[in-house]
Amino acid sequence: MPPHAPDLTFTDDALTRYSRHILLPEIGALGQARLRDSSVLVIGAGGLGSPLALYLAAAGIGRIGIVDDDRVELSNLQRQILFQTDDIGHGKAERASTRLAALNPDVEIVTYPVRATADNLPSFVEAYDLVCDGSDNFSTRYAVADCCWAQGKTLVSGAVQRFEGTLSTFVPGHGRPCYRCLTPDADENATLSCGQAGIFGAVTGVIGSLMAVEALKEMLSLGQGLSGKVLVWSALSASFRSFDLPPDPECICCARKD
Repeated sequence: MPPHAPDLTFTDDALTRYSRHILLPEIGALGQARLRDSSVLVIGAGGLGSPLALYLAAAGIGRIGIVDDDRVELSNLQRQILFQTDDIGHGKAERASTRLAALNPDVEIVTYPVRATADNLPSFVEAYDLVCDGSDNFSTRYAVADCCWAQGKTLVSGAVQRFEGTLSTFVPGHGRPCYRCLTPDADENATLSCGQAGIFGAVTGVIGSLMAVEALKEMLSLGQGLSGKVLVWSALSASFRSFDLPPDPECICCARKD
């Protein structure tokens, strides 16, 4: 959270826009001001990043960063709800910025039309309060997770395949697990992409929306988060389940080496 006391002054339009949040005793004007003073970096503007970014912007997060070097393709439109047919061939980060600004002009949108790597992530991550990772490959997920852990930044991470999605939050320190405790050694070549295995489009909407919920909860210190737990949702069985994720004492990222 931002360290200073939030300014509780709102324009009439802002009071109307965020009235349903402000009515909630758990949020109120103080919570909404905290969201306005907060910043979130979104890795990937695809199936997960689309609903995630839309809900973050709608909620009034003050500054949202979008990292994505891809261009919109026809096959994306089955699930990537930030985009429409006219966007095909254009950069996702650019088009995402236009759509989010149209939804909420009060939000600052910063675009990074590059691939997230271990080299460029430190400068991106340090400028934001919280990071959400909706990338679709393990090399990027590891780079994001390692960078967030090194900088002490909370990470909300989601993943989907076929009819199922998973979600967790990783809060550095105090004996908590990191992303590598969940997936210590993934073989990129042995894992099918959505283009190979397929994806039920609305599954990305469910998990991306849940990522937004957890990110907002973290920014507001609201309720019980998913640190130390993994949430799994199956569309076919219409069921949620969760399991505890203990820290791995041999983890190459977070284990303390005495």
